[in-house]
Amino acid sequence: MHFRFYFKINRMIMKSVKLLIVAIITALIPACNPSKEHKTEKALRLNDIQVIGSHNSYKIAIEPEVMTMIAEMDSNAAISLEYDHLPLNEQLELGLRNLELDVFHDPVGGRYSEPKALAQLDSAGTSHLPFDEAGKLDQAGLKLFHVQDIDFRSHHLLFKDALNELSNWSYAHSEHSPIIILINAKDGNSPQMTPALPFTAAALDSIDKEIRSVFPKEKLITPDMVRGEYASLEEAVLAEGWPLLEEVKGRFLFVLDEKEEKNNRYRSVHPNLEDAVLFINVKEGNPNAGFRIINDPVANHDYIQDLVSKGYMVRTRADAGTKEARNNDYSRFEKAKSSGAQVISTDYYIPSGLFESDYKVVFEDNAYERKMP
Repeated sequence: MHFRFYFKINRMIMKSVKLLIVAIITALIPACNPSKEHKTEKALRLNDIQVIGSHNSYKIAIEPEVMTMIAEMDSNAAISLEYDHLPLNEQLELGLRNLELDVFHDPVGGRYSEPKALAQLDSAGTSHLPFDEAGKLDQAGLKLFHVQDIDFRSHHLLFKDALNELSNWSYAHSEHSPIIILINAKDGNSPQMTPALPFTAAALDSIDKEIRSVFPKEKLITPDMVRGEYASLEEAVLAEGWPLLEEVKGRFLFVLDEKEEKNNRYRSVHPNLEDAVLFINVKEGNPNAGFRIINDPVANHDYIQDLVSKGYMVRTRADAGTKEARNNDYSRFEKAKSSGAQVISTDYYIPSGLFESDYKVVFEDNAYERKMP
C-alpha cells in the first residue's frame, strides 16, 4: 500500500515536470525562431518605413562671384541658396532613399546655355569656373538645375543623365529599398531672368516619357500598380495599403510636387492616373490622393500624424533656407520624425562645408532609413 502511494505521487510529479518543460519550450519558440522574425520583416509595407532624403538633390554650390551678385540684389536669397549636395550616386551609397529633381522644359535645346550671371561676369572681365563644356544644354529635352541664370550648376544638366546615373546605381544594388523621387516642373519667371517655358499637358507628359526611356516597368512603382483592382488610388491606399516592401525593392516611385493647375494638366493626359508614372500631390478626399507633400512638420504635426495613421504617405522637411543648419536647431527635425511622415527631406545629411555648423540630419546609429517607430 505504501509503495503504491509513493509510485502514484512520483507519476504525478513526473507529469507536472513534463508539462512545465513543454510550457517553457512553447514560450521560447517565438523568440528563437528566425523564420518568424523574417516573416514580420516581409510583412512591412512601403509606408511602414521612414527615410531621410535630400532637397534639390542635384545642386552644386553657387560660386563666390555669382553669390556676391545675388547678395547685392537680395541678401536673404543669397543666404537661403548657400547649400550643395554630393553626386546622386554618392547620396544613394550613403543611404539616402529620397531625392528631389527640378526640371525645365526645353524641347528644342539651347534655351539655358548662357546664364546671365556668367555673361555679366564676362562683361566685367571677372573670371569664373567653366560651364557646360560638353554642350549638354544645347540638346533637346528636360534640363535639371535650380534657378535659371543664377543657380544653374548641377551634377547633371540633363534630366535623362541623372536618371541614367540612378538606374546604373540601382542595377548594381538591386535589393535596395525603394527610392522616392520628387519632381518639380519649374516654369516660374521674373523680368530679370531667361523666360522659362510653361509646363503644358504635353510638357508634363514628357517627364513620363523620359523616365520610361530609362526605367522599365519592373523598376517603377506606379499609380496603376498601387491602385490594382480598386476604382481609385485613394480607395486602394485606404483599403489595401501600399505594396509590401519586399515586393518593391529595387524600384523607384516618382511624385509630381506641384499644385492643382499642373496636376489637372497632367491628369488630362492620364485620367485617374492610368498609365501614369507620376503620383500627384492632391489633398485627401480626391480619388487620386495617396502621396502628400506637407513641408512644415511643426505647424502640421498632428495633421501629418492623422494622414499617416489612415494610410497616406507624406513627405516633409527637416530644415529650409539654411536656417536650422546655421542655428544647429533640431526642433523641426524632431517634429518631422514624430509626425510619422515617411519621407524627411534635408539639405544637411552631412554637415555643411560652406559655413561653420555641426548640424546633421540622421537617425540613430547614423542611419538614413528605419522602421516606423
